Amino acid sequence: MAILSCENLRFAYEGVTVLEDVQFSLNQGDYLCVVGENGSGKSTLIRGLLGLKRPDGGSIRYGEGLKQTEIGYLPQQTGIQRDFPASVYEVALSGCLGSLGRRLRFGAAERERALMNLERMGIEELKDRSYQALSGGQQQRVLLARALCATQKLLLLDEPVTGLDPIATGELYNLIKLVNLCDNITVIMVSHDIHEAVRYATHILHLGQRQLFFGTAAAYKESSLARRFLGGNRL
Repeated sequence: MAILSCENLRFAYEGVTVLEDVQFSLNQGDYLCVVGENGSGKSTLIRGLLGLKRPDGGSIRYGEGLKQTEIGYLPQQTGIQRDFPASVYEVALSGCLGSLGRRLRFGAAERERALMNLERMGIEELKDRSYQALSGGQQQRVLLARALCATQKLLLLDEPVTGLDPIATGELYNLIKLVNLCDNITVIMVSHDIHEAVRYATHILHLGQRQLFFGTAAAYKESSLARRFLGGNRL
């Protein structure tokens, strides 16, 4: 059974349709990159998958026992978020909030999970450092650790490498792919970097006002749409 299925999705703001006819299905372990020009509805789709915006048409269905509250989310960074006054460990631990239920405090399991995910990101030694004092690449690793604390099945990543230098960008892409492969976690990543999208993803969803393409990365690479989107350059 698919972990996520979207059928005939439509989203609108104040009665104006911004995205429609979106249909795709993902299985556990798939890696989907969502691409398209600015204003094509990529972030709107992510908000819909997170339950932050209700579809104006169509349906979103989750399978494999996944609950909407069990989705790990790494949003686009803002200046306010970069200056968040907390330790690295506290930021990662906050990803466990959805698992508390009626409990008011984190238990040993949540604390262990936060430390484990910091270790997976290669930053356990930074756990007592101020989040504000980290480099952009280190901050994104912390936020990825936080997202992993929230899920074992599905990660949503909204432009996770924006503002990073080439070395930090490559390192973060590699970490995301390792999580996808080693933990069999389904990844949905919004990206403007179509070359890296095709390199790392198993599937591509290309959006305009309507869905323009959904299929494997290999099929997208050979499509006229991909070549047109890149101005004639080959992938």
